[in-house]
Amino acid sequence: MIFEPKAECQDPGERRALQSARLRALVARLADRVPFYAEKLRAAHVLPGDIRGVEDLPRLPITRKTDLRDTYPFGLLAVPRRECVRIHASSGTTGRPTVVAYSAADLELFSTVVARALAMAGAEPGMLLHNAYGYGLFTGGLGLHYGGEKLGMTVVPVSGGMTERQVLLIEDLKPDVLCCTPSYALTLASEFAKRRVRPEDLSLRFALHGAEPWTDGMRAQIDRGLGVRCTNIYGLSEIIGPGVSNECVEARNGSHVMEDHFYPEILDPATMQPVEDGQEGVLVLTTLTKEALPLLRYWTGDITSLTRGPCACGRTLVRMALIKGRTDDMLIIRGVNVYPSQVESVLARCEELAPHYRLVVTREHNLDALEVEAELDAAFAREIVRETLSDEIVEADTQLQALRGRVAHLLHDTIGVSMKVTLLPPGAAPRSEGGKLNRVADQRPRP
Repeated sequence: MIFEPKAECQDPGERRALQSARLRALVARLADRVPFYAEKLRAAHVLPGDIRGVEDLPRLPITRKTDLRDTYPFGLLAVPRRECVRIHASSGTTGRPTVVAYSAADLELFSTVVARALAMAGAEPGMLLHNAYGYGLFTGGLGLHYGGEKLGMTVVPVSGGMTERQVLLIEDLKPDVLCCTPSYALTLASEFAKRRVRPEDLSLRFALHGAEPWTDGMRAQIDRGLGVRCTNIYGLSEIIGPGVSNECVEARNGSHVMEDHFYPEILDPATMQPVEDGQEGVLVLTTLTKEALPLLRYWTGDITSLTRGPCACGRTLVRMALIKGRTDDMLIIRGVNVYPSQVESVLARCEELAPHYRLVVTREHNLDALEVEAELDAAFAREIVRETLSDEIVEADTQLQALRGRVAHLLHDTIGVSMKVTLLPPGAAPRSEGGKLNRVADQRPRP
């Protein structure tokens, strides 16, 4: 189903006129109500009346996460604080979180775009939604919760973690839709496999995963492991939370951006200039309709690309590719840019490996080195590996050595850098306990 056909299937020319009108109103409002933006616009020599439409966005200043932290906690509000009805926040690496405020209208918008996303993913009114995203300051849990209710679903607010309880509720309540991070979906699939519960015996039909980068290889593993058709949901707390975009279940070929509310641009990370559709760059978003904390050209740091044109689902919204990685997650190994998702895509091509891994970055002789710790698939390991009392793998000479060499060769040929490959016994790689999973261990000396 399409939750809002008029908006989601709108003629692109009509939508562009709407976006331009909303952008003009946004810039005038920011110049009048937010001193931070008034100063930014003056420095850019831009008057609100100078903005004709979205074609003028490159003239406008970029907003970064540091700007939210520098104006902490309420310096970017465009409404009096007393008009805010909810506060969310993301964790802060400097001790200060990124605080985001919502008006009543913002929460209505939040619920609406998430309802759109759920419908894109196959959900329908009356279905049961098992929501395993964390509740609290994190936007995922409450965002999916109220979006599900807006769509007319029955929502089970399980939150993250406590896998035993998650498995019990899925078996007993028989939900149709699952929401959680992709890494936690793999954890749930592994738990059901341990209990000899077959995917076809589960009630789940659809799943929405986000909050961390993932790949099409990981998608295939989740589909098989849980018996679902899973889609990617994208969002970030600074913009609204989940619901900025979602894949449609029909095509699963890029996430439809709710561009009538969040205008997307892709910029070259070096030149800061727009790139052509189909080219990768940094996603930059402008909140066209938010009240409490509107943001102008917010630099997400996420690497992706945009595609326009007809979609099998009938929506005309622009589509964004799966996030390749973040500019701050990118590893530079001997001059080559490496994203964890690239490594994951290669490992997914090897059926002897489980979908669990870790990247270890070290420095040897003033050069950065990358080690890939890849976990063996349990069935494959049972065939060729015997374990000692100390749980160390004793290699069955030929097959494991050949596998290690093949994985290293694939990584080098695909990504362009040599990596050491270490094979781990089943269960040894890190697992998600419901939240985001950090797959990179940076062991380089601190400056």
